[in-house]
Amino acid sequence: MDLQLKDKVIIVTGGSKGIGLGITESLVNEGAIPVILSRNRPSAKEVVEKLLSEGHEAFYVTTELTEPEQIRIAIEKTIEKYGRIDGVVNNAGVNDGVSLENGNYEDFVYSLKCNLIHYYLVVHHALPELKKSKGAIVNIGSKTSVTGQGGTSGYAAANGGRNALTREWAVELLPYSIRVNAVMVAECYTPLYERWLNTFDDPEARLKEITDNIPLENRMTTANEIGDTVAFLLSDKSSHTTGQLVFVDGGYTHLDRAL
Repeated sequence: MDLQLKDKVIIVTGGSKGIGLGITESLVNEGAIPVILSRNRPSAKEVVEKLLSEGHEAFYVTTELTEPEQIRIAIEKTIEKYGRIDGVVNNAGVNDGVSLENGNYEDFVYSLKCNLIHYYLVVHHALPELKKSKGAIVNIGSKTSVTGQGGTSGYAAANGGRNALTREWAVELLPYSIRVNAVMVAECYTPLYERWLNTFDDPEARLKEITDNIPLENRMTTANEIGDTVAFLLSDKSSHTTGQLVFVDGGYTHLDRAL
């Protein structure tokens, strides 16, 4: 299927690692132009240089997403470079373990800055261009917003906010034909996930405990499976889909794990 994303300029926050890299690769495979916003300059630079060497078009702007002014500047630089923005993928975030019992005000607020507030600011600044292009927005979310996890109040609250913003924006942006959807992630294998597994005495046994509870094929979701769904939701092939929370999780969140 040709998703007709060729030469579409798509902002991808955190687009050089993990799920974000999977999204970037899926977009490039469809001929789109990913613009990576990331604080990790070496990683973003490496990914973009590799893509350019392979004949693709890509761009990055070093951006600390907890700093509002840096977000504004990053959007301006994207417009200066390409003259338009056709889509936004809000992806960057971290499950930082700010709990109710052992957390505090400062850490909780910082977790919201790391995991939610930049979702709003990136779209706020990109909106004038999205209105021109009748672009699309995809927010990456987490099962924690609907299942809870324990010990991660900041991240869970931020993801609940992502879900709410997805549907709020879908309503607000109806007059501009801008579609807004979310892709919900459960257990997706990334370098960050691997680092977490390695905190256990037996990482392989812990991984097996998790995959045994993933109904479809007893395996982790891949970053590219997330990326392919994001590409579809950005494309005109999903032209009448908006306000949806799409779970790409092998049935982990909703199917009976006794299966």
